Amino acid sequence: AKETKKSLLYYGIPLLAGLAVTHAFVPPTPGPVAVANLVGADLGKVILVGILCGIPAAICAGPLFGKYIGKKIYAEVPEYLDMDEAAITKDDDKLPSFGLIISLILIPLVLILLNTASGIILPEESMAKKVIGFIGHPFSALIIAVILSFITLGKFKGLSRDEVNKVATSALAPAGMIILVTGAGGVFKQVLVDSSIGTMLAEKLAGSSLNPIILAFLIAAVVRVAAGSATVAMMTAGGIIAPLLAGVDVEPALIVIAIASGATVLSHVNDSGFWLVNRYFGISEKDTLRSWTVMETIIGVVGL
Repeated sequence: AKETKKSLLYYGIPLLAGLAVTHAFVPPTPGPVAVANLVGADLGKVILVGILCGIPAAICAGPLFGKYIGKKIYAEVPEYLDMDEAAITKDDDKLPSFGLIISLILIPLVLILLNTASGIILPEESMAKKVIGFIGHPFSALIIAVILSFITLGKFKGLSRDEVNKVATSALAPAGMIILVTGAGGVFKQVLVDSSIGTMLAEKLAGSSLNPIILAFLIAAVVRVAAGSATVAMMTAGGIIAPLLAGVDVEPALIVIAIASGATVLSHVNDSGFWLVNRYFGISEKDTLRSWTVMETIIGVVGL
């Protein structure tokens, strides 16, 4: 942006769109993984549907909208990013390669997809299917990726055991909140089931013409606007929708993506992501609404 004299949003919005799409639509990020568990969706199918829905959403909200909004709002490169080139590149030899980072990200996705494919291709009693089923389970796949990350990014890069432990420990704080929210979503779902509220809602839904996919989207969108957190919106919508799916003939993976889409729209001042973009890009609240909020809404609508 500094070299081309274009608005920072011209380049930033496509980057943010890609991050937002993968965070909301593609496991193993916590939101879709937890919702898939709540509604009983196969994680491999969720990944496939998420990619199919996420690509057009990322294109529309990223390069296309970024080009438009970059002409409407000029955002200069913040001073804290305007550093000497030598300061940026002096530690490049210590950074992991691009190929290594991509490989570590793709490993759990590939293992989960292999698990889904093995259920279709291999015989039920096949030993290979059982092995792939074990390593391709989301928990196993993520643990494998974490261990490989410790080895490749820690030991091979010269970090001591204490330094690796420090990095791993620092990740527990944000993960703890996600675990609590996920658990709360599961509890909320069970309350609806045990109190028969889910059955009553299912009967009402069966007698209405409202598509369950649209309903899932709307519930998640309402919670998103009220609570701000996309993860909370996903958990809440998943807990409400899960009891309704028993008598409805719809692919659970589609429900997961519908919830993810609804939980993405209309990010505003009660969302931490809103303020993150506002501060890092150095733009006003009004311009953040015009750029970030609109981008998130485009992702949700196109994803649906």
